[in-house]
Amino acid sequence: MGTPELACASLEALRSSGEIQVVGVVTQPDRPKGRDLRLRASPVKEAACSAGLAVLQPERARDEFFLAELKQLAPDLIAVAAYGQILPQAILDLPRLGCLNVHTSLLPKYRGAAPIQWAILNGETETGVTIMKMDAGLDTGAMLDQAKTPIYPEDTSETLHNRLATMGAQLLIQTVRRWAAGEISPVPQPVDGVSYAPKIKKSDGCLCWTEPSGVLWNRTRALSPWPGAFTFLPEKPHPRLLKVWKAEPAQESGAAGEVLRVDKSGITVACGAGSLRLLTVQLEGGRRLSAGEFLTGHSMNPGTVLESGRK
Repeated sequence: MGTPELACASLEALRSSGEIQVVGVVTQPDRPKGRDLRLRASPVKEAACSAGLAVLQPERARDEFFLAELKQLAPDLIAVAAYGQILPQAILDLPRLGCLNVHTSLLPKYRGAAPIQWAILNGETETGVTIMKMDAGLDTGAMLDQAKTPIYPEDTSETLHNRLATMGAQLLIQTVRRWAAGEISPVPQPVDGVSYAPKIKKSDGCLCWTEPSGVLWNRTRALSPWPGAFTFLPEKPHPRLLKVWKAEPAQESGAAGEVLRVDKSGITVACGAGSLRLLTVQLEGGRRLSAGEFLTGHSMNPGTVLESGRK
């Protein structure tokens, strides 16, 4: 059971393991996407159909007709990776080996929808994946295994997502084998150290220049590629949105939001502490450009004050 790209690695690992039979795939219904709002299949559905696997797409996991279809498949185990719905007890109790979830954090840290982004937002230097036996709570099930990885300074949520997807798929296969053989005893999650990672909103990308440069640097990394970090150019009649795709901390200081330096190496903007050098930007309606390319076609002088748009 899974929906986004993250889950495709786990599906492929299960399908190609040589000792695990995938009897069916459950994913979210096709949703309207893009500017034309055409119905589009989830990445997991596309992968499943390419592999010739049966696909179920219930609107709600509690749907009685879906539950009947799932019972007919008679799975020994259900593997879950970013499915997108809370599973009812009827599903949790269905397979004899239970439901195992691939969660992209070191539980009990960052339970919830966006553990990858929040780990970077909060300046963590390490994260990982946890395989847990699901219960009725939100990522509260007993842990079966974990694997760790550093969060590198060059990591964005995209690069970390890809690494954790691969790690999670590998750990899932190892865990399923050992779990089915009775070699693992579930470990309850510690009471201490619980934190939550709520769903990311577009507004989370807004750069508030009164914050320290390290905090804003983490925001540009955590929210790439979606929704992207952004600020506003003070233009008339309305400020124009400027996305910041790549940046780095700098040491210069000034009034928060003030452009301190403009050259081919970047656009240096003062923060609450230190400054942030913007390296790759995109003006609304335009394309992604290096700072040098952007400055060739757009005038920006030291003393310009960028607006956060956040109150």
